[in-house]
Amino acid sequence: MTHVLVLGGTAEAREIARLLHDDDGFEVLSSLAGRVANPRLPVGPTRIGGFGGPSGLATFLADGAFDALIDATHPFAATISRSAASAAAAAGLPLLAVVRPEWVPAEDDSWTRVPTVPAAAAELARRPGGRAMLTTGRQDAHEFAALDDWWFLVRVVDAPSGPLPRRHDLLRARGPYTIDSERALLHEHRIDLLVTKNSGGDLVSAKLAAARELGVEVVMVDRPARPAGVPVVATAAQAYAELVARA
Repeated sequence: MTHVLVLGGTAEAREIARLLHDDDGFEVLSSLAGRVANPRLPVGPTRIGGFGGPSGLATFLADGAFDALIDATHPFAATISRSAASAAAAAGLPLLAVVRPEWVPAEDDSWTRVPTVPAAAAELARRPGGRAMLTTGRQDAHEFAALDDWWFLVRVVDAPSGPLPRRHDLLRARGPYTIDSERALLHEHRIDLLVTKNSGGDLVSAKLAAARELGVEVVMVDRPARPAGVPVVATAAQAYAELVARA
């Protein structure tokens, strides 16, 4: 029996948990950070909450007699990915990261790429103002609070706790979204700029197709660098196949 800890919170993590749960050769525990109030839960046992940094995660891996660690967190969850790399090395366990492919601009897209969310806010501050849709998440919405020349449609799953732009509407919603619904949303709110992170995947990519159709410019936040030396696969099926081969 191979005991696997899956650091999750993504569709890929839920699929990995399902594949492992259905295989009698594996015992799987999924771990969620707890940053979303009502997360989609995977099948099988689940824990919610942090570990107390790399050393806490290493202790958890050792105490739980785990045989492998899977990092299937969000592409922008840089802190937990670094912790996973450090903890796996300390515990002497194999680590595999599941990282969905990045979005790439199509021929008709108009993207401005920036390295961070603060850089996205700085990019907007250099412009004369307009109407922007902000989909960078509740933890980053405060970065745009000082941009009084802009009106924002702030779409989040859970309400932000920090300050928000003076001129905004707050939309609480959870994907997946359709091109039709995204097109209607952009049209209804007269959006001329979309600010988003390069999360990749199909769950929320419809906003990019709708922006392309309507000629809405995109300010795209690039992903943070991943820990060096960690093997990466693109899908849950590939992660499962790798675990089976190792077992």
